[in-house]
Amino acid sequence: MTVRNDKRTIFGWAMYDWANSAYITIFGAVIGAFFTGSIMTGDTYWGLSGEALFSILVGLGSIVLLLAMPILGAIADFADAKKRFLRNFAFLGAFFTLIIPFIPEGWVPLFLLTLIVSQFGFVAANVFYDGFLTDISSDDTIDKVSSKGFALGYLGGGLYLLGAFVLIFLSSDQPGAALTETLAARIAIFGSGVWWVAFSLFSLSRLPDDPDGQSERRSLATYASIGFERTISTMKKLGKFPQLLLFVIAFIIYNSGTGTVIAVSGPYAEDTLNLDLQTIALAFLIVQFVAFFGALMFGTLAKAIGPKAAVMVSLVVWTGIAAGAYFIPEGSAAGFLALASVVGFVLGGVQALSRSLYGTMIPEEASAEFFGFYSVFSKLSGIGPLVFGAVSAATGSGRAAILSVAAFFIVGLILLAMVDVDKARESRAHWKFEGPEAEVV
Repeated sequence: MTVRNDKRTIFGWAMYDWANSAYITIFGAVIGAFFTGSIMTGDTYWGLSGEALFSILVGLGSIVLLLAMPILGAIADFADAKKRFLRNFAFLGAFFTLIIPFIPEGWVPLFLLTLIVSQFGFVAANVFYDGFLTDISSDDTIDKVSSKGFALGYLGGGLYLLGAFVLIFLSSDQPGAALTETLAARIAIFGSGVWWVAFSLFSLSRLPDDPDGQSERRSLATYASIGFERTISTMKKLGKFPQLLLFVIAFIIYNSGTGTVIAVSGPYAEDTLNLDLQTIALAFLIVQFVAFFGALMFGTLAKAIGPKAAVMVSLVVWTGIAAGAYFIPEGSAAGFLALASVVGFVLGGVQALSRSLYGTMIPEEASAEFFGFYSVFSKLSGIGPLVFGAVSAATGSGRAAILSVAAFFIVGLILLAMVDVDKARESRAHWKFEGPEAEVV
């Protein structure tokens, strides 16, 4: 039985963010630059630059995930199997992360396929991790609990990245060097998979077990059918809840911007700004530790002005970040690091408060299903990187592509301003879930 606001359970839940954040920081700080600088042995592949190819892959992968995650969430809700799904997908993602460092240079298709599977495990596991949020907290504590998860995630990811940064800093590409930059990157990627598994085991040990019952007596095909039916039914009903739908649309748009910044910063810095891996890793290290305090500070700000207003403040700053990235001179490590500190300040706020705000608008009995719609975009948005890659390929310039990201923040800000949060929260009482159908009552 789930215990709300239990400190031990909440800490265990938040520690999964600590576990997987090593992967997502390495994904942004190392994997992207590792792909463009080591796996890509030429200037282009399939007619695309490494920066454009990586961005398009991330975008297309996220769109595929968007189709699958809500169905998996619906299955987990109906089968009461959140913990089992969280465990299985976390270990799937971590296993394929452990494979990435062993891919030889030049093996671009294998690298991309392995990365897609690791991302699938990462995003899928987060559907069920986020789905626990409404189970372990109440309306008056959900902002604080959500912020704690992100804060621990930033701290854990930052500590791991610190170790990886030391390793990369000690590396050298001089002839005869025992620890090359490429080898240091491979070790850092492998270690993030180990970290993910180890702390996931700790987190799972403190989360409530799935209840016994019907989940053991139904086939996978049956659950897939139920998940698909519930997903379609829920999507049809969303039109009757305009405030919730408006928030979802706003979130998808502005979080596509934040997801793009996270996903393409490494390739942009390596390809467009011509910065080395040490500088890129240091920038992400700054982001992680600043974001720890930013998440906590924005949690306090939300109490003073409300979570919606706090998110809107962060989106104004995000717009400035996209514009600032456009003007950073090539080779300017100082400019890139300064911008990284601003990113860290607002990253924690927009992610933590968006998740908790959404959690207060959705029906509790279908939380995993609704977080299935949400979670794909909360960690890695697909539309933004796809647009970035398309603009970069069309113009031949990463600068034009990064400037286009500002549009996501501006449009998302306008739509969010139109959301009536109180009406959205009141609408929760009008949802009813029985079997595969979602009904409006």
